[in-house]
Amino acid sequence: MINIKVFAHLREKLGGEQLTVDHTEITVKELLQELAEKYSIKTDSIMVAINEEYADSEDLVQSGDTVALIPPVSGG
Repeated sequence: MINIKVFAHLREKLGGEQLTVDHTEITVKELLQELAEKYSIKTDSIMVAINEEYADSEDLVQSGDTVALIPPVSGG
């Protein structure tokens, strides 16, 4: 089980601030593709962190990890 924390406008699109996916191992790229298909979201500008460390698309997420999905934030 992989725990996912969701921030900003993604909370509304994914139905809450946390969700879980049932995988033992998956790449960040595969995880984002799965979420894009399931929730009809664009993932090309989302930053991903695994266990509080920024991750690249080919990094592996394993069961027990916590993933943070961080969309771009604008400010002024």
